[in-house]
Amino acid sequence: MLRLRLLTWDVKDTLLRLRQSVGQSYAAEARAQGLQVQPEALGRSFREVYGAQSRRFPNYGHGQGLSSRQWWLDVIKQSFRLSGVQDEAALTKLAEKLYRDYRSSNTWELLPGAAETLSRCRQLGFRMGVVSNFDRRLEDILSHCNLRHHFEFVLTSEAAGFAKPDGRIFEQALRLGGARPEQAAHIGDDYSRDYRAARAAGMHSFLLRAAGQAEGPQVPPEHVLPTLSHLLARIEKE
Repeated sequence: MLRLRLLTWDVKDTLLRLRQSVGQSYAAEARAQGLQVQPEALGRSFREVYGAQSRRFPNYGHGQGLSSRQWWLDVIKQSFRLSGVQDEAALTKLAEKLYRDYRSSNTWELLPGAAETLSRCRQLGFRMGVVSNFDRRLEDILSHCNLRHHFEFVLTSEAAGFAKPDGRIFEQALRLGGARPEQAAHIGDDYSRDYRAARAAGMHSFLLRAAGQAEGPQVPPEHVLPTLSHLLARIEKE
C-alpha cells in the first residue's frame, strides 16, 4: 500500500457538480426578472464569452487589475448581451444575483460517493486539501455544501496566483499539507489539469472518469476511478 500522507482534491465535477446547466440557471433567473431568453442560446453565449475572457484575462484576471468578482460579472453580462438582452440595469441586476447564487448549495450538488469517501479518508488519517481552478467563492461553496470541514486547506488558483496544470500550485499545496510529492496523491476529473499535472509535479494521481464519458488519453486502469467510492481500493493496490 502507498505510504500516502496527503490527498488533494479538485472540486468541480469531482466532488460537486452544477444542479442545472449554466444556460438553464441563467435563463431561470432571467425569467424571474421578466425576461425571456432561451437556455440553449445562453449556454452557447456563455461558452463563447467564458473562453474569450479566459484567454484575455487568465485565472480571473489575476495580476491584470481585475477582481474575480468583476471578471465574473463581465462574463455574465456579456453572455446575456450576446443572447439579445441590452437593458443595462437588468444586466447589472442579473449579474449580481447570479454571482451570489453560484455560492449557494441550491446551485451545487454532491457527486455520488463524495461525502462518504471524504469521511472515510479522514477516518484513515489522511491529511486533505483542495487544489482547484476556482475563485474566492469556493470556501463558501464548500461550507454551504457541508464539505469544508474535511480539508485542512483550500487552495484556489486565484489565491495561489497559478492555475492547474502549472506545477507551482501543486508545490504550494504540498507545502500547505506538509508532504513530499511521493507522499501525496491528487484526485480530479481532468486528464491534463489534474491527472497529468499532478504526476508531472511528482505526485500520485487518480482520474475520475465516469462510465459513458469519452475515453480520452490512455490512463492505466488502476489509476481510473469509475466513481469516488473506488478510491480507497485503488490506493491500497498501488
